[in-house]
Amino acid sequence: MTESQPADEIPTRTTITDPLTNAFGSLNDLAPDLASLQDLATRGSWRSVLDKVSRARTASVSLLTQPHHHLTYLSYNTLALMKLRRFDEAAQELDSLEDFDSSSYKYESYPHIYPNRTGSMVPFALRWLYVVVPVKLGNRQEGLDRFYMLLGFVRDKLRQKGEANLEVSVNCWKKREIFVINCLIGLHLSNKEFTVCLNLINELISLDALDPISLSKLGYIQMQIGDLEGAKTSFNRVEEISKEGDVDVGFRNLVNRNKALMYLVGKDYVSAVREYEECIERDYTDFVAINNKALCLMYLRDLSDSIKVMENALERVPTVALNETLVVNLCSMYELAYVNHSEIKRTLSSWIAKVAPDDFDSSCTRI
Repeated sequence: MTESQPADEIPTRTTITDPLTNAFGSLNDLAPDLASLQDLATRGSWRSVLDKVSRARTASVSLLTQPHHHLTYLSYNTLALMKLRRFDEAAQELDSLEDFDSSSYKYESYPHIYPNRTGSMVPFALRWLYVVVPVKLGNRQEGLDRFYMLLGFVRDKLRQKGEANLEVSVNCWKKREIFVINCLIGLHLSNKEFTVCLNLINELISLDALDPISLSKLGYIQMQIGDLEGAKTSFNRVEEISKEGDVDVGFRNLVNRNKALMYLVGKDYVSAVREYEECIERDYTDFVAINNKALCLMYLRDLSDSIKVMENALERVPTVALNETLVVNLCSMYELAYVNHSEIKRTLSSWIAKVAPDDFDSSCTRI
């Protein structure tokens, strides 16, 4: 999604048109054959994304006839390279760009192509990739600096859209603000910088005091620093909110998973299993509950059932349950349960190769 606004808007709040209410009718209206590219990305076919972008760039009659077409396809190409852990190549793609504030990336620089648009044509996804790739390359501080710059950029946009009473745009930029803050929390959490994490999560809660996800994350961080009473208070607040109206299955499962974590800390694995089973009964694709139920069974020394839980999930909903964490845990259980675990893991690895998306890290089987 681009960040433009109509060029002919009159500078009075009552007549300003929100650019996001004039969205393109379809993905293919935004860029040629973009729906197909998006479908490949959704299915995790990242090598096919690279191939499609390459063919579009080198075709004798180019599909990419407008400046924003090139930026859109470059975004998909960079994302695909990152997903495939080809971080150096992703960085080279980003290095090929000019500064994002360059006039080359402004709609008004091409009035013959975009007669009624102004602003930046740089996709937000591309700005995010510019921030993330240095982290993936091991340049954590550079990535961290860029993350905070991106957060400042988003907040500036949010203020501008708010002052212009552009409600649809404001909602979009609010989501981006929350997304960037959550990325920062994850980055700081990976380095055990808990004080910063608490500050950031409290910023999220200040934006929406009734958000169960943010409150639950607060509880998770409190658990990691040993503040079990604080975590219990946060989780209780989530449960109270769930009782204030009709809530969906995801919300109810969140409440059960929070309860299960408190039981886990107290080593009451039987009660934790009960909570996770409630989640799975409501939603058999809840892979967090599946994974954690299996771990609790393993802690109860019931390796046979813990393995069955994992294997049944992989067989029943492979597209959901197949993630590296679950596979690592399953392989650990194989190593504990079977003498011939290497052969069993090779069988698992062969099956994964047939069904996994391109970015799945097959090394998690530890063969």
